Amino acid sequence: MLLFDHVSKSFGDLRAVDDLSFELEAGEVFGLLGPNGAGKTTAINMAVGLLEPDEGVVRFAGETFDRDPREAENRQALGLAPQSIALYEEISSADNLRFFGRLHGLKGPDLEERVSACLDFADLTDVRKKSVSKYSGGMKRRLNLAVAIVHDPDLVLLDEPTVGVDPQSRNAIFDRVEQLRDDGKQIVYTTHYMEEAQRLCDRVAIMDRGRLMALDTVRALIEAHGGPGKLAVQTGDKESIHDTTDPLGTLAQLQERETVEHFQYRPPDLETVFLNLTGRALRD
Repeated sequence: MLLFDHVSKSFGDLRAVDDLSFELEAGEVFGLLGPNGAGKTTAINMAVGLLEPDEGVVRFAGETFDRDPREAENRQALGLAPQSIALYEEISSADNLRFFGRLHGLKGPDLEERVSACLDFADLTDVRKKSVSKYSGGMKRRLNLAVAIVHDPDLVLLDEPTVGVDPQSRNAIFDRVEQLRDDGKQIVYTTHYMEEAQRLCDRVAIMDRGRLMALDTVRALIEAHGGPGKLAVQTGDKESIHDTTDPLGTLAQLQERETVEHFQYRPPDLETVFLNLTGRALRD
């Protein structure tokens, strides 16, 4: 459905996306993971045709965006939930869904069926007539996602879909993403939250300063770039931290020299991979 072939995009002297290549596989949640300013949103904007690449090719359903994207019929197979919530707050959630559904050519009973299904999907049926301005941040995020799928697209692009929501709303959005995957949708999911990518994504592309640093399954990324784990050992009133890929062997060696009262091992995870690839310096 979506292919980036050596794609680059600059804004003045800033190289926002630099020689980015990837291709979606059937039925997967594909994660774009990176710090703020990594180029994730620029990549999404090129994927939907809002921006044209300076170099390389973006193909959606086999078509390049070298003409007016509004004329491309297969764009109906694409849905976008942007990072900035794109809703009309002075009207209800049902009317938002009707409006965006009509933009995609839905009408009559088909439109009302999709509106009802999407309200149920977002758990907003009971407040369907309430002005969106009265909604919580989590409710708006769920409606933002529902608007993206009102026309039942095959590919859904989710750009930082959990920004600014509470833990309960975040988990509700996770459940919806997993439901979309189970329904056979392909999903591109951008985030800078490691736990989200580790839970949801079949493959993860780690970006930094516009460049692709690594792309693979979470397990393979950890094996390739995770490095040693951390073994914390308490002996008497002293605690020590040991980098190790063999925690049992390291623990046995320590026990030969002193009495170990308590220990805890933290294996490498996606956060470890991310920091090893992008560095630990603050990004403001």
